Amino acid sequence: MHKTAFGALLAGTTMLSPMAATAQTDIQFWHAFTGRLGELVAAQVETFNSGQSDYHVTATHKGNYSETLNAGIAAFRAGEQPQILMVFEVGTATMMSAKGAIKPVYEVMADAGADFDSDAYIGSVKGYYTSTDGQMLSLPFNSSTPVLWVNRNALEGAGIDPDTDLSTWQNVDATLDKLKESGHNCPLTTAWQSWIHLENLSAYHDVPFATKDNGFAGLDTELALNGPLQVQHIAQMGEWANEGKFIYAGRRNEGGANFRAGECALFTESSAGYAGIKAEAQFDFDVRPLPYWDGVAGAPQNTIIGGASLWVMEGHEAEEYKAAAAFLNFLSSVDIQAKWHQDTGYLPITIAAGEKTRADGFYEANPGTDVAVIQMTAKQPTANSKGLRLGSFDQIRGIIDEELEAVWSGDKDAQAALDSAATRGNQLLRRFEQANR
Repeated sequence: MHKTAFGALLAGTTMLSPMAATAQTDIQFWHAFTGRLGELVAAQVETFNSGQSDYHVTATHKGNYSETLNAGIAAFRAGEQPQILMVFEVGTATMMSAKGAIKPVYEVMADAGADFDSDAYIGSVKGYYTSTDGQMLSLPFNSSTPVLWVNRNALEGAGIDPDTDLSTWQNVDATLDKLKESGHNCPLTTAWQSWIHLENLSAYHDVPFATKDNGFAGLDTELALNGPLQVQHIAQMGEWANEGKFIYAGRRNEGGANFRAGECALFTESSAGYAGIKAEAQFDFDVRPLPYWDGVAGAPQNTIIGGASLWVMEGHEAEEYKAAAAFLNFLSSVDIQAKWHQDTGYLPITIAAGEKTRADGFYEANPGTDVAVIQMTAKQPTANSKGLRLGSFDQIRGIIDEELEAVWSGDKDAQAALDSAATRGNQLLRRFEQANR
């Protein structure tokens, strides 16, 4: 599908535009990255811009994920939308329902005559961003999945074998007991609590997070996040919080600073935490699979992705769409995608990029960096583990965060909190359904 060398890719790009342009076609790319990830995106854009003369991409940071989505919506209403907009995965249903706002990637590629094969992308990655008939709507640019990060020094300090089996939550429970008994102040912390401990928990155990195939099969979906498995898990975490074994740091990735500083022993976080942890951690660490509850039929299944995809916006000229197609094809090319995966910890979005990374010896030299790939691809996704497609999901996550915080503080039990989250979330889903009939 994709050329393995940038030079070959550019040769293919030239074929998209047989008439040599008298001036470069400029396009805008709005994204949500800062820090190291922002630097890596800037490097990708510079490589593309310097490698050919037909097109020029200007990358602009527009805030966090929510702010970038809102900026894109506001710009479209004002007729000032960029050609390419980064949108986090929970905004997928919102983008799909935005009539006349987006030009599906498969159409962009077809119109440009680009060499594009959606089968080249990892199934569990592309499934999140495809229509019910298998057409790719947006390009899965930065896709991650949750894993368990382990501070080996902290385990050793508590008299625990650093290679102890942490594949199940039962084993994690026993390890947290030992850490607490040894006087450790932060046995476990987490980032992105809804994404990891409800959304991925459900997929990993092959139980629904919502009806209608988690929203893929219709807007008349209802939340199912308050089932027995989810209640059991959140109740257990509530007990750990009460006993000082689970330390809650915040709704996003506030706990990452605590883990990177060596304060916490175990940390559930995105695989994309790799770049920061590798750069900052002054201790030996492991990347382990996300734990599962032993005894649940079908577990472990596969986890689902987080991160974002790139949407092409409507309202632009044909030559600008050719530029967008060339840039998206460049981002998916084997060499560029393999480097992105190795630098960041994000999943390789194509099968070939993962194979190249393994052939290059990267996984062997950096143990654990293939955990996320294996976790996502070991089994064929089911209706429960394909992903989520829910309207107003950013706001629903806010509701879930509120209810989980009530559990961690001891103000609600798990059943009451998740029942409330489902009821409140369903109200938003009904409004979304009414608005998008």
